[in-house]
Amino acid sequence: MAREGSTVRRAVSTRRASCRGNRSTHIGAGSVTTVGPHDNVFAALDLPDAGEWLAKAELARAIQRLIGTLGFTQIQAAAALGGAQSDVSNLARGRLAGYSMERLYRFLNALGQDVRIVVQPKPKSRPEATVRTLVRNTA
Repeated sequence: MAREGSTVRRAVSTRRASCRGNRSTHIGAGSVTTVGPHDNVFAALDLPDAGEWLAKAELARAIQRLIGTLGFTQIQAAAALGGAQSDVSNLARGRLAGYSMERLYRFLNALGQDVRIVVQPKPKSRPEATVRTLVRNTA
């Protein structure tokens, strides 16, 4: 508990995230970066391989939507995916460190989804190439 007269400071990031669309608001001595719905939160956190992490998160979300649409329990989903119930639980909780992109593709295939990989040149306006996902109606 803080004593009267003392100030409690919250730690805020002074680094502005590099992804497009982020807004930085100055509060006191630091700043807070907000991330919009189309921004990469992993890039905003300045994590390495942010594009790949976002792609994995989008694929995992598509898998979870399909499982929900099909009305599967985690055990039924695990049987359909050829994995364990803990795999389904980890995906639902966003614990993606143990999942390769290829494994997520196989899960989507097992749920009756086509996966297309498109390679194309990056626009000259963007400094780096990216990894992105586009998920169309998954059910």
